[in-house]
Amino acid sequence: MNDTYVVLLGTKGGPAIRPGSSMPTSNLLQMAGRQIVVDCGLGVTRGLVDQGVKLPELTTIFVTHMHSDHYLELGPLLHTAWTAGLKNPVEVWGPEGLEAYWQGFLGSMAADIELRIEDEGRVDLRDLVTFHVIDAGQVVAWDGLEVSAIRTVHPPLVDCFALSFKGNGKHVVFSGDTAPFDEMAEFAAGADLLIHEAMLESALPALMARIGNGSDKLMAHWLRSHTFAHDAGRIATKAGVKALALSHLIPSDDPTYSERDWHEAMVDHWDGPLHVGRDGLKIAL
Repeated sequence: MNDTYVVLLGTKGGPAIRPGSSMPTSNLLQMAGRQIVVDCGLGVTRGLVDQGVKLPELTTIFVTHMHSDHYLELGPLLHTAWTAGLKNPVEVWGPEGLEAYWQGFLGSMAADIELRIEDEGRVDLRDLVTFHVIDAGQVVAWDGLEVSAIRTVHPPLVDCFALSFKGNGKHVVFSGDTAPFDEMAEFAAGADLLIHEAMLESALPALMARIGNGSDKLMAHWLRSHTFAHDAGRIATKAGVKALALSHLIPSDDPTYSERDWHEAMVDHWDGPLHVGRDGLKIAL
């Protein structure tokens, strides 16, 4: 288990899914002997199982911020792991408020949990999960693995974090959701892999028309809170990272646009190895 890799389990930006779309954000990081889940959007449980992850061995989860496409399936993931035989403690790192979501989930499932404890002899799920609040700086250090965070620019939320993982002589950075800001380049400096959210600028008007929510507020949110692909490339170049992966793609499910369009958007901004996210993409380091 000394290999280091990232699997982009879910690569869609935003919570909605439609026929033919990819799934919202979730990732698997294998580093320094640990399997780490980063974000728990809808579909994370199926994505992990498809990668051969044994759910009862789940130990470590990080959530970057409190938008539903990043934590909606945290509760179902933990509950499903428990029904699959989870007995060991699980630690969850995330923003203030994440534990309140968990307590609400436990309340909604109390009858099922109590029934399975009594009828199936399971340990109490409520005793297995511990939450830690993320702040900027060092988050946690284990033997051979260090995790740190910076706040990103993702209004109106404040507690949104990019995460840096260093272990096995490798460095992997997840941007989380963010508008472009210069501190990201310093945070990711020299990383072996930067996974950065990305929007395809030319595709946004068509996406807005297709969503048709009758308001310009969503477009305003995209423009102030997210990053165009070319800006992600600029940041990666400034950081001197060895490889760049685009994920949390906006849009991810418009057949008019292909991987080629993402590459073309990067031509003048990034000339290193580029991975355009798709669900289940495994990137070895």
